[in-house]
Amino acid sequence: MPSYYAHLLKAIKTKKAKIAIVGLGYVGLPLAVEFAKKGFAVLGFDADKDRVENLRRKHSYITDISSKEVAALVSRGKIVPSSDPHDLKQADALLICVPTPLKRKYDPDISFIKSAVKSIVNNIKKGALVILESTTYPGTTEEVILPMFKSKGLVHGRDFYLCFSPERIDPGNVNFPVNKIPKVVGGVSPEASKLAQELYKTAINKVIPVSSTRVAETVKLLENTFRIVNIGLIDEIAMMANKMGLDIWEIVDAAKTKPFGFMAFYPGPGVGGHCIPKDPLYLYW
Repeated sequence: MPSYYAHLLKAIKTKKAKIAIVGLGYVGLPLAVEFAKKGFAVLGFDADKDRVENLRRKHSYITDISSKEVAALVSRGKIVPSSDPHDLKQADALLICVPTPLKRKYDPDISFIKSAVKSIVNNIKKGALVILESTTYPGTTEEVILPMFKSKGLVHGRDFYLCFSPERIDPGNVNFPVNKIPKVVGGVSPEASKLAQELYKTAINKVIPVSSTRVAETVKLLENTFRIVNIGLIDEIAMMANKMGLDIWEIVDAAKTKPFGFMAFYPGPGVGGHCIPKDPLYLYW
């Protein structure tokens, strides 16, 4: 194995590796806080200067993270906010947590990913680990991101390591904070996957390795497509039950007594949030 691999693996296990979180939204900021609480030095990078300034003032703009937590970590220098891409040169591991919206109604927009990767490619430290967490379509990591590194003459396994690990954060869910949500990891190579697993193990309770980046990318799309299908189904059944004078809650409560083959979903106002309305369209595309 290359010497960079052994050096980075040791740095991760001893918590001497410096971590950069690229994108400090509802996914990136909780992750930055969790790694910092576990003893890592964290560079919080965001192109949004307002977010960076908020953190420098020790103020949290994410409801899941208190300003008290942010203040303690920023004051101790465990989280250093920045909007200067040159600061990424300090990082041994870089986690990309940027938005992936839609364009023209159904088409994936991975421009934020490309912009983040461009900043990393131009400022990467030799032997660094790069992990994409942003939800995207299968193939993005190896068909879009990997060539961006190659175009700069960077060789995977020698100059850097690349993985995909889908974010699974559930904003507002106090029962499942970021450290209690299992992480799925798929690397471009076994060495890349091993590095990512060891990194996440330091902060996350459970890590599940899969055979490739494409598998890891598809996992997230399956999860949220499963949810949108079942939310849509129960809302349709609820409307039908209402017209028939039936109590949908009684129906669901009785159905869930079956010990196999059924998972209870409950009617509501429909789908919402950042992910569920969008992610199945990435799979559709």
